[in-house]
Amino acid sequence: MCAEPIAGTGAFNIKDCALIAIATGKKAQNLRELRDGLIDIDLGSIYFHFWGGLLRSRFDDPHFNNDFASWAHRALNDDSLAERLGIIDPTDYQDLEILRQELIDVIEQRLDEVEPHWARPDQEFYFTRSQIVVFDTRQKISDPMELGDALAKMSLGSIFYHFIDARLRSPTSGQSDFHEWLGGFGDEYEELRRDLANIDPYFLNLTELRQNVSTVVKNYFRRIK
Repeated sequence: MCAEPIAGTGAFNIKDCALIAIATGKKAQNLRELRDGLIDIDLGSIYFHFWGGLLRSRFDDPHFNNDFASWAHRALNDDSLAERLGIIDPTDYQDLEILRQELIDVIEQRLDEVEPHWARPDQEFYFTRSQIVVFDTRQKISDPMELGDALAKMSLGSIFYHFIDARLRSPTSGQSDFHEWLGGFGDEYEELRRDLANIDPYFLNLTELRQNVSTVVKNYFRRIK
């Protein structure tokens, strides 16, 4: 289930969401198998292994933001590769297909340098894809001046849906639902839209992201008073 991007001068409808993890049946035990799996894996798997950790508890390798880097460190003991994969920021790529190719390129470069490391049978990489389920909270924002306080109270699922998932639902702009909604008011909030567009959500947890977005909005309205 997927909602349309929220735009226009009407009320902003606050949604919440959850990611359902779905097994693909594909797995990898070494770097070459990981590369081969990436070639034709469902793009929902790329999405899950980059973004899914934000909505689930992550206790292993918390300094790695994606599952590919974490696996390279934890299962392959290849910290050089883990670091290269760990610095990939998915927001730098126009779509998931381009991101997939970047992953493959980084892995193939590493394969040219070393023989493939093998993970133990109990540490294989299992490709998982995601399905997003969206809920209507029945909460609305009528005036942009209400946005800062509303953001501070939103669930982490709402922040994920409106600030992160929105970027893939709006491939032409690649921006959040808040950015799109404010655009419906013409040029009035163009500075705020630029401020929001400058926030990179990838290297923040959702609690930090919620705080940052709320602060940016509140500071903007303080300046213009």
